[in-house]
Parts: sequence; structure tokens; C-alpha cells
Amino acid sequence: MTTPDSDTPLPRIVGLGASAGGLTALEAFFVHVRPDSGMAYIVVQHLDPTQKALLPQLLQRVTAMPVREAEHGMQVSADCVYVIPPNAELTLADNTLKLAAPVQPRGMRLPINVLFSSLASVLGDRAIGIVLSGMGADGTLGMQAIKAVGGLTLAQQPETAQFDAMPRSVIEAGFADIIAPADSLASRIEAYVGRVAEPAPHPGDGAALTAAPPPLSRIVRLLLKRTRHDFSLYKSSTLHRRIERRQAIHGIDSLARYADFLEQNPQEIDLLFKELLIGVTSFFRDPEVWDYLVTSALPALIERRDPSRPLRAWVAGCSTGEEAYSLAMALREAAESIPGSRRLDIQIFASDLSPDAITTARRGEYALSIADTIPAARLQRFFSRHDTHFQVNTEIRELILFAQHDVVLDPPFTKLDLLACRNLLIYFDATLQRRLIPLFHYCLQPDGLLVLGSSETVGRQTHLFDPVQSALRIYARRKTPATEGPAFLLDAFPPLSRLRKEHAVSMPNLPPDKTDNLQSAADHVLLQVYAPAAVVLNSDGDIVYISGRTGKYLEPAAGKANWNIHAMARPGLRAPLAQALKQASTQSEPVHLHGLALTDKDNGLTLDITVQVFHEPAALQGMSMVVFREMPREFSVQQRKGRRSTVAAAHAAELAQYQDEIIALREETRASKDALQSSNEELQSTNEELQSTNEELTTSKEEMQSMNEELQTINSELRAKLDDLALAQSDMQNVLNSIDIAILFLDQQLNVRRYTDRASAIVSLRESDIGRPLSDLTTSLDYPTLHEDAVETLRTLIASEKQIVTADGRWFSVRIIPYRRLDNMIDGVVITLFDITETKVLEAALRKESES
Repeated sequence: MTTPDSDTPLPRIVGLGASAGGLTALEAFFVHVRPDSGMAYIVVQHLDPTQKALLPQLLQRVTAMPVREAEHGMQVSADCVYVIPPNAELTLADNTLKLAAPVQPRGMRLPINVLFSSLASVLGDRAIGIVLSGMGADGTLGMQAIKAVGGLTLAQQPETAQFDAMPRSVIEAGFADIIAPADSLASRIEAYVGRVAEPAPHPGDGAALTAAPPPLSRIVRLLLKRTRHDFSLYKSSTLHRRIERRQAIHGIDSLARYADFLEQNPQEIDLLFKELLIGVTSFFRDPEVWDYLVTSALPALIERRDPSRPLRAWVAGCSTGEEAYSLAMALREAAESIPGSRRLDIQIFASDLSPDAITTARRGEYALSIADTIPAARLQRFFSRHDTHFQVNTEIRELILFAQHDVVLDPPFTKLDLLACRNLLIYFDATLQRRLIPLFHYCLQPDGLLVLGSSETVGRQTHLFDPVQSALRIYARRKTPATEGPAFLLDAFPPLSRLRKEHAVSMPNLPPDKTDNLQSAADHVLLQVYAPAAVVLNSDGDIVYISGRTGKYLEPAAGKANWNIHAMARPGLRAPLAQALKQASTQSEPVHLHGLALTDKDNGLTLDITVQVFHEPAALQGMSMVVFREMPREFSVQQRKGRRSTVAAAHAAELAQYQDEIIALREETRASKDALQSSNEELQSTNEELQSTNEELTTSKEEMQSMNEELQTINSELRAKLDDLALAQSDMQNVLNSIDIAILFLDQQLNVRRYTDRASAIVSLRESDIGRPLSDLTTSLDYPTLHEDAVETLRTLIASEKQIVTADGRWFSVRIIPYRRLDNMIDGVVITLFDITETKVLEAALRKESES
């Protein structure tokens, strides 16, 4: 990255964020920064917007680098420190500092996040962020942005911070690469910068890692063995940058040594795996994309879909879930914008490779700082606020199924109306991208939408998608036979030998399958052709073995492959089959079902089903078998007539009993409903009052916390200033005493303010006389008009000087001048007394000689 002058590269910039207690940490940091480090430093602290900041002057005491208060349009130079001014937000654009008025009210501002996010955007993996002492969680989201682009993130060790909330928030979120005391962070940064070269294209970038250097191939194999995920088709430049970061953090200078380090430390493989999976995400990222989706693309998609089925969407690479939740909210808003529309049935699949990210996404809990990026109306409608976080409401969470999923190796979700894969393809090489775009086409319904990231396109495969909004990377699926039919999946995925397959259960005590064995061949034909269709299930209801033709009774469910019998059973069989399986698990005898109809359109076709749970042999223990027997149509009709006549009476009695119970239950329900409605209204009223009170208290709490941080900052600055003033006072006192001149300082009422030791020998003064009027003091001077002359000097501001003799015959030059403060205000008088006895003696001697 370069400045507007392309020949001048940007220096590495270190952003420092601090709040309460941050002055001590900042001083400890800058004391150890070399003045020729070649880096620039930008300091952001929570400041009182109504007070002038003293931070630049205070930091200048501890560093030889120039410390400047940031100004709008100021160019950033290496080996300089820039400090945010009060009541401003500071960002970086190219090589220029930008100041703007804060958008949020006082108490809700997060200036550290603002700076760090701009550093991540401009500098990429050359950005460095440090969070020091402070209250709250400002800086956490900004550190996430820096870490996501490959920059270096550091946090002060909480035990060494006066207020540990800010660094602890970063550490607990997992966004701190280095955790250390403030006085050692500078050396850690120097070591990191010294080991990590400036970003440059790596050889072989964009090619598969089959030709990668042996150490890198070894690292990829270690990752595959440990995590079961293959990174060989990732861009080598991405892998190199992430690995170099881990090398620099551990102080390892070669790729081969880092590969050895991984072999000896499996936990480092886990950390590297997390490093490679870091994703940049936030709610409603790229607002213009979401505005277009909500106002145009999604309403059109909803109107043209088949209303008899749910709208299906897939968010691939969902990270911690913000994108998936944003899509769910957008679909809700889009559906409500259509006049007269019914409530939309939505199914959203959200997948990611990282199990930690999926766990976070399922909880739906996010930091309070998301209030900076989400409009207040959406925040109030779709989120519930807690003391430490916002949580996505249940109605939105229930729309989304989160799953750990490898988009490269695992089967995809299909029959989708929308597929969002934003900023995932940029990490893959061109070969993998060319394979995934047709796969996305296969997954979508005709006219389905594909939403990509701002840096991604469909490439040369424009025959598969039509651009809806090219600038926003929104595409519509074309109906192209190139990816129609199941044969496409066989070509799109790697060989089955590379996938983890579920092995079928082998039947015990069966002879080996030999084609030349007549008995085995005959048994096989009898089982497959003449025996009734049957399936063997495991304890979860998943099909592990199939015998005969079961296509009439079972069919694969739409979407990701699912071999569970409850998902595959035909509608007419699903409920009775579930009940029979439950019953069979509690008894040793088989359960028989008779006369079951597949659907209402089968013209009398019925089935008899037998369900039996196996307790032996050992290989089948805990499994169950479902046998399907199709009954002839004529026999089925006669059987139903006979059964109808024999059970009609029992059904009638049972029906009457059920009707009586229903009437009684209805009456009880009506009474309970009235009581609950009354209680609910009271509770709702109380809840609204409590919610209003809680919102007011929360707002007040945030404002008080922000003001407390500002007061802490001011207190630290003033304490430092007081230390300076005390030192200056000591210096002044020593100077006055060393010059051996009698000086008396008086205030505007001519009361004693200060005096030197020499003055106490002429005027009767001691410590208890501070504050006494000049007229009350006794002196050895023969100067009865001293008080009047002081008053006249104070009134006219004209200096007075007289030569006065003392009672013991000494002479003094008494000079009275106004006391002028630094702000040019008169605040008393200063009386100086110079001993001129020797001068007077010499003058008298000379006069005597001249007279003689």
C-alpha cells in the first residue's frame, strides 16, 4: 500500500487505545520505544470533550520523538507520536489523519474501535493495535478487524493494568496475539517487525500447494492430520502471511523450524488452524448490499417463489453468525414490505469450518458495541439487551440451522433460493474457485440469487449466472444444462476415497460373497427379488442396510443427504412408523402394522409393516429391522371391510369418551385462559414499565461509566501536572535561596505569600507568618512608609525603588514591583532588598576624599 505519492510507502503504524489508568501504561510503553524505530504511533484515549487535553505535553516528557496533537489532514511520518484531540474521532485515510465530530452521544462513543478499524482497512497486515488499561470493551471489535486482515494485536497483561476491563475483553475474545506488561510491548513489536518481512507476493501464489516448498507442504499435512481439513487449495500467499505471524510471535526465523515446532507442539497446530480461519464479519456489512436486498432483490424473490414450500437459503462461511442473522432479519423485513403477504416460512443453513465460530453463532450473543453498526430500530426489534451483551431474539435464531461444514469436501445444501458466500472465495486458489462456482449453480433453484463478497465475481463462468447488480456482486442463476442432474456431483467433488464414509453393518455368520458359489447366488437372488423389502436401522433411526426395493416407501429428503428413516418415510407411513419404532424398543416381540396407506392417491394400496428390535447377535444388538409387505389391492379392500365391521363399535365408544373429555378440557381451558389473560395483561403492563426503567438505567449507567473514565483520565493528567508543579516549586525555592537575595512576595491584600531565607533576617518572618499583613510585621529597616509605597505600586503599577538604612547601620536598596502572572494578571507585589552597605561605605569614603 502506498500514499498518493506511489514512491513513498506508508510506515508501519501502531495504534494505541487506552482509557482510565492509561497514562501510566502509555508512559511505560513510550519510555522503551526507540526514537528511530521507523514506525508511527497514534494514541487514542477517552477524553472529556469539554476539557483541553494535557496528554501531548505529558507524553513528550518520556520520549525523544515529537508528540503532536492530531489535526485534520496531517500527514503521518515515521518516528512521530500523534494524540487524538478532545471531542473528535480519529481515522487514517491513505497517509493522512482525518478528524470528524463523534456520531454517537457522549457516553456511547468508541473511538478506539474507529481508529483500529481504519488502520485495518488502510494498512492490512501491516497494522498493529495495542489495548492498554481502561474500563469497558472499546477496542475489542477494532482488534478483531486488525487480526482478521493479518495485523499484529497486543494487549496489556491485565494484572499490570490499573483497570483491566479493556485488555481482558480483548483477551477473552481471543483477539490478542501477544499479552505482556506495557513496558515490554515495545520490544515485542520490534522483534515482530524485524522477523516479518514487508508483504510481497509469494512464489507460486494462486497455484496449488503440490509444488510448495517442503516445509509448507509438511505444515499442510500436519494441519490435515490434526484437524482433518485440507488447506492445500488455499492461496499460498494467505498461508505464508498467517504462518509468518505465528513464527514472529514465537521468535522462529525459518519455515522449517516452525514445522518442527508444530510437530512438537500440537496445541500450536490448533492455534494456527484458528489463525487460518479468521474471518472479517459484522452485522449488515456493506450496507448498500443489504439495502438493495431488502428493498428490491428479496421482495422479488419472495413473490416469485412457490408459496407451498419454505424459502431456503445457505450462508457459506458464516464465521460467528452475524451474516446469517443479518440475512434472517433482512428476509423478515422484505416479507413485511410486500402488501398482503402471509408470514414467510424461512429455512436458513449457516455453515463454517471453525467449530468455535459455530458455537459462538449458535449462542447468538454479541458485544454491546454492535449498537454502533446496527440501526436502533433493528436493535430494538431483533435483539434483547443484557448487562454484558446483546442476544438475537429467539424468533430469529429459530430460523437458522448452524453446522460445521467444509464447503470444499462436504456435500452441499440444495434446492436453495439464495446462497450467500461473501469473502470466502478470496482465500481459495483459482482452481478451487472454478470448481465451486458451478457447484453453487447446482445448489440454487432457477432464478435463485447468489451473493458474493465485494472482491469476488463468478469469473469466466458467466454462462451460469446473470448479474443482477454487478457492483454489489449479486447474481441470478441461469437455467443451464451443464450442471443439471446428479452426475454433476460426481464430477464436482473429490474421489470418494478422500471422504469420510459411514460403513454399512456387515451381517454376521454370512458366507463370503463368491460368484462361483451356486447356493450363495441363489440365496442372493431370493433375498433381493422375492423377499419383502426391508431396512436395518441403528439406534438413531439412520438406515445402515437396505434389502430389496424400498423406493415406493422411502425417498431421500431434499437438501443435504439424510439417511434417517423419519426423514425418508412417505407421508402416510411417517407417524405410525415412528410410533411402532418407539413401541418396539420397549418389548421383545415384533410390532405389526396393518393396512397402512402410503398417500391418499394410492387407490387402495396398503402395506403391512413389521418392526423388530434385535437383542442378538452382538453385531446387530440395539439395531432394528423394518419389513415392508405390500398387500394386493383386492385383498386390501376385503380386509379393510372386515376390519371396519369388527372395530366400528369399539371406535364409537372410544370416540364418545374422547368427546366428553374434550368438552371438559375445553371448559377448563376457557377458565384458565381468562385467568391467564388477566394475569398476562398485568404482567405486560409491569414488564413495559420495568423495561422503560431498565433502558433509562442502562443509558444512565453507560453515561456515568463514560464520564468516570474521562474523569479518571483527567485525574491522571492533573496528578502528573501536579507532580510537575511540585518539582517546579522545589526548583524555584532552591533558586531563590541560592541567590542570597531577600525577596518578599505579597498578594493583592499585601499579605505574605512567600519569602526567602535572606528576607527573614531583615523582616521578622517565620512559617506561621504566611498570610499575615505586611503592616503587622516588624522590620529593622528605617522605612515607615513601606506599606504606603507597596499600596501605591499596586495601584499605579509603577515600580518604586529607595535606599533604606537599618537600625544596625546597614544599607539596602528596597525595590517594589507588581507581581505579574503568566496570564498577564496583577496578583500582588514583590519586594526585593539588595544589600548595598559596601557600596555606601565606598561612596562615603570617596566623598570624604574629595572633600579633603
